[in-house]
Amino acid sequence: MRPDLFQAPDYYLLDDLLTDEHKLIRDTARAWVKREVSPIIEDFAQRAEFPKQLIPGLAEIGGFGPYIPTEYGGAGLDQISYGLIMQEIERGDSGIRSTSSVQSSLVMYPIWKYGNEEQRNKYLPKLATGEYIGCFGLTEPDHGSNPGGMLTNFKDMGDHYLLNGAKMWISNAPFADIAVVWAKNEEGRIHGLIVERGMEGFTTPETHNKWSLRASATGELIFDNVKVPKENLLPNKSGLGAPLGCLDSARYGIAWGAIGAAMDCYDTALRYSKERIQFDKPIGATQLQQKKLAEMITEITKAQLLTWRLGVLRNEGRATSAQISMAKRNNVAMALDIARDARQMLGGMGITGEYSIMRHMMNLESVVTYEGTHDIHLLITGMDVTGFAAFK
Repeated sequence: MRPDLFQAPDYYLLDDLLTDEHKLIRDTARAWVKREVSPIIEDFAQRAEFPKQLIPGLAEIGGFGPYIPTEYGGAGLDQISYGLIMQEIERGDSGIRSTSSVQSSLVMYPIWKYGNEEQRNKYLPKLATGEYIGCFGLTEPDHGSNPGGMLTNFKDMGDHYLLNGAKMWISNAPFADIAVVWAKNEEGRIHGLIVERGMEGFTTPETHNKWSLRASATGELIFDNVKVPKENLLPNKSGLGAPLGCLDSARYGIAWGAIGAAMDCYDTALRYSKERIQFDKPIGATQLQQKKLAEMITEITKAQLLTWRLGVLRNEGRATSAQISMAKRNNVAMALDIARDARQMLGGMGITGEYSIMRHMMNLESVVTYEGTHDIHLLITGMDVTGFAAFK
């Protein structure tokens, strides 16, 4: 693995829009990624293994629930800080950012927003430190883009609930201590339940043979007559809007994270273009390579402006779900395009583990699908501007 010489592009001087605290938080995360993630990530990706030793460090840099209030163990940071942390972690690897995103937006967020005080105090402090790792059970084998069609269900048995069903494509599932699971009650209403590892009938088989997110642990959640205590039901919100609210937070983090992957690919290609000599000059001195690099930095800059503005709107409580969908869709597609162009610039070296580009490209093939596919986000924007729901 080459030394991590990453230098973040800031073509429009966007650091001027950040506070000193924002920059300190970002730079701390960036330094941690350089020190702890970059030296090991290629090896773990090749072995398709999640580096669990990174969990304490993720907690230290605010990677777990940075916007959760301090009274529950969070850092109490704003939404731009959250985005910057996700950007830096994904600059290291999308799979590591997935672990952080799931913990923050899909586990801690619903417990904070939809749970009661007992649940918040029981789970959030341990999730914030990484003592507990969580996962989020929404997607099912036959219900991905249409989560409202889920079959997982629970019945009221008097002193407990009886949960049955299955979820798949669940990040963190193989080693998660708790799962926030979405299931229908006997009336067909969707509710969230906290399921703990060790509950009888609850298993988490790992998903193998992935070409993408290889340094992330993915699995299934299987519920076979699992007895869930009634106090584990999230009481403060039900219906499909509850899990979708979590996805808004996760998609927002992804919009920032994808910029990190794109920046790493761009920086690698730029550096290589200055070092690689062909026909007696650096390839960066040729028109075609300059065209690629100019388009990369343009698209990165546009994405940076998009997410910064979205972060301001999130801080003000004015960001809409459709605005978040636009940013997620645009930025992930942008990152994929940059990864592909950067890979071509490196020629044969671009497919090797000596450089990060091919790993980013494979990872982004998952990111463009999860938390809402590229096409579904397009239709969300279409519905928002026309008023017609084309996917129903």
